[in-house]
Amino acid sequence: MAVKVLVVDDSGFFRRRVAEILGGDKQIQVVGTASNGQEAVDQTLALRPDVVTMDYEMPVMDGITAVRQIMQRCPTPVLMFSSLTYEGARVSLDALDAGAADYLPKNFEDISRNPDKVRQLLCERVHALARSNRTSLGLSAPSHSVPTAPSSPVNSRAGGATSLFDRQATPAPTAPRAGNSPPPRKRQYKLVAIGTSTGGPVALQKVLTQLPANFPAPLLLVQHMPAAFTKAFAERLDKLCRISVKEAEDGDTLRPGVALLAPGGKQMMVDGRGVVRILPGDERLNYKPCVDVTFGSAAKTFQDKVLAVVLTGMGADGREGARMLKQAGSCVWAQDEASCVIYGMPMAVAKANLADGVYSLDDIGRFLSELS
Repeated sequence: MAVKVLVVDDSGFFRRRVAEILGGDKQIQVVGTASNGQEAVDQTLALRPDVVTMDYEMPVMDGITAVRQIMQRCPTPVLMFSSLTYEGARVSLDALDAGAADYLPKNFEDISRNPDKVRQLLCERVHALARSNRTSLGLSAPSHSVPTAPSSPVNSRAGGATSLFDRQATPAPTAPRAGNSPPPRKRQYKLVAIGTSTGGPVALQKVLTQLPANFPAPLLLVQHMPAAFTKAFAERLDKLCRISVKEAEDGDTLRPGVALLAPGGKQMMVDGRGVVRILPGDERLNYKPCVDVTFGSAAKTFQDKVLAVVLTGMGADGREGARMLKQAGSCVWAQDEASCVIYGMPMAVAKANLADGVYSLDDIGRFLSELS
């Protein structure tokens, strides 16, 4: 059956445009629209959609308040729209805290100039959220059957598409080790590198807030996120965590207990001196920042002294970087399916037999904290 969507926005033009875009997909049905947050809550209760697209600035009730009420009264995956500004980033992060599953920048110019790209991106996000792990989002089962996620990683520009490094993964001959037992510690790690996409902001917050201030290794973080968002996200993590978190700048040096977040729109690498290099986003790569790029440079620089972690996200970004790390002798962990919002990136790593361990989000934070 088609994915049922409720479109919420106070702009009549934007409501109609989003509804038209979604209506062009035969597997999506727009079951209703709403012009303010209160209508959004009422329509969600009445129509029981599979996904809600939500604006922030609206009369009567703003989008974040509406998300909170929806999550309390009729939990439903919410895709938040926000502006490509620092304030828009803050709003998006607040929405994720309130229970929204994902966000998209609201850019009227893109709708006018790149309608095909916008259509692909929006429809892919809606389908992904309809297939998302509702348990990890704190949601009940959908009101009707939603097509299940494909058995292979999703190829999508929305959060894990085929990258310059992508090639067909070799199926794993054996399942990677999973469970609650602490992983064996074979060496002192000189770097912890974490890559993620859809569901990543909440997942990173949950992992990093478990780390002590004296965490013994530097961290590199790669979150698929627009350029205007990463500074606000780093600042938020820094306020919440005992470790230090900042948006990476060219020339930053790796330091224990300091996490550097790759800036949106660019690529982050590390050189042999432990100095971070921020490079322009390569147009041949779908992701800016790209997990494969950062993981690959870490493998070249630190060989077998890296602990890499792949968290929730669509697609397969991180798989080929994990392959390079494994070839260099480093260790790779993947988040388990049960705790992922979207089991794409970790699944790609696990299916390629590149994961030394598959752990829940809670266990990943706990096991990392025990490295100190």
